Amino acid sequence: MSGTTIEFATPFVVFFGDIDDESWGKTGLGLVQWRPEACVGQLRLPGCGVDAGVPKLDVPGAKSAGARSLIVGSAAVGGGVPDHWVATLCEAAAIGIDIVAGLHVRLESLPGLHEAATRGGARLIDVRVPPPGLPVGTGRKRSGRRLLTVGTDCACGKKYTTLALDREMRARGLKSDFRATGQTGIMIAGRGLPLDAVVSDFLTGAAEILSPDNEPDHWDIVEGQGSLFHPGYLQVTVGLLVGSQPDAFVVCHDPLRTEISGWPDYPLPSIGALIERTTAIGSLTNTGIRCVGIALNTSKMTAAERSAVIDRYARETGLPAVDPIIDGAGPIIDRLMQEFPA
Repeated sequence: MSGTTIEFATPFVVFFGDIDDESWGKTGLGLVQWRPEACVGQLRLPGCGVDAGVPKLDVPGAKSAGARSLIVGSAAVGGGVPDHWVATLCEAAAIGIDIVAGLHVRLESLPGLHEAATRGGARLIDVRVPPPGLPVGTGRKRSGRRLLTVGTDCACGKKYTTLALDREMRARGLKSDFRATGQTGIMIAGRGLPLDAVVSDFLTGAAEILSPDNEPDHWDIVEGQGSLFHPGYLQVTVGLLVGSQPDAFVVCHDPLRTEISGWPDYPLPSIGALIERTTAIGSLTNTGIRCVGIALNTSKMTAAERSAVIDRYARETGLPAVDPIIDGAGPIIDRLMQEFPA
């Protein structure tokens, strides 16, 4: 992948600070779930109520365990870094451990952290800051294959679906790469581009860089962002769809929602409407684009409800419908291979 993408070194240690609510630690918990082989442990300050179930380390212990990066896997209210967290970050940077964060504040703005990193030869990596020099999109057709996840809304399972699809493809011995487009996905993958922080003129160019030319039978599994029906965040979806030029896409949907989350005047689109709009816009740069499956978030349903809703969407669309976290992504990959044989 191009050197203009964001990358950080592994293995890593996850820093949870002293948060007491798992919802504030979802980045770190996601990292432990999806990249256990790259995680040497966790750093927790006194009073921390979140435990990822991996070894508890202090900063010297993390260094001894081989940690090359400390990832701020937690967020405080307001998206900042509390003053009493900074000493731990400085301690790690001063002994050569890179500091990685996807918060709203810049790491260099934290008191003493730049100086500590300079002493230790450590990097300060702000994941939510796109690299300089991103180009305008060209629309040029690239070699290789691409799949993009799209959603009826934001936060409906696009990242986890993409990860599950990539995991299933790798398990089958297929050539696949997860291409991360948001800060948590970038931390899980160890590389990527924060598409929601890219200036709009360069969105398609960033998506092109994220999914470059590749072998004819190689698949880039691209993490979706936003929604084409979202009145606030559709722009990143359009840029990602046009720039990634997907051959295939998977629709992600929360069956319990009836409206765009936070926008009560906007009803959730139907699956059919989303497939139609995605195909229409995506065909600008890939006329062969097609939907290959439906990924449903059924985590809040009973087993009977889950079975009924999965059957319903499979009948209505004629496509494989699964909860990729509970059921696995196998049926969707089966369909993908049928549609795009090697």
